[in-house]
Amino acid sequence: LLNTIVFDKTGTLTIGAQAVVGTAVVAGWSATDALALAAAAEGDSEHMIARAIRQAAQQTGLALPSVGEFAAIKGRGIQDLYENRLAYIGGPRLLEMLEVTPPTVVADFAGAAGEKGQSVVFLVVASQVVAAFAIADAIRPESLAAVTALHGMGKEVAMLTGDSEAVARTVAAELGIDRYFAQVLPEQKDAKIAELQRHGRTVAMVGDGV
Repeated sequence: LLNTIVFDKTGTLTIGAQAVVGTAVVAGWSATDALALAAAAEGDSEHMIARAIRQAAQQTGLALPSVGEFAAIKGRGIQDLYENRLAYIGGPRLLEMLEVTPPTVVADFAGAAGEKGQSVVFLVVASQVVAAFAIADAIRPESLAAVTALHGMGKEVAMLTGDSEAVARTVAAELGIDRYFAQVLPEQKDAKIAELQRHGRTVAMVGDGV
């Protein structure tokens, strides 16, 4: 009797693409204003984080402000001019270059996102860190319902992923998954299924298979 369902994470439990999964802003800024500026500043960049920010703004129906003088800063982020002030988008290395320190609300958010294995990008305006965005492979809306239904049928739910321990732990916790295997290479998936079978489990695999 089938008693264990193993899901592949990326593209099965998650959408398989980077998305904005959290935002923090300082006083005087709203999350929508920060997202709109970030999307405008990213312009038509094809970088996966730029696409995630633009898509989040589009899904929210935000009108984007006018920015100019776009410039890429190699390995650190981008720079634009917004209301005659310099605006930047980038990760921790950008903050090092600008020699700016995020305020507590942003720093705490970035720390928590990092513990979940999420990427964090910062919005800096006029030498002030005004917002941060957490970027990750977003969980599909229907995934929780599927896991809950399987638990209701008495099935154990497991997950395989090539992602880090932090990412796997976060997704498993959010969905209530019973066990997970992180940092699994594609050629190792069949071995993980065999391991479950050796422990007496009758297994079905959902995803890109073994």
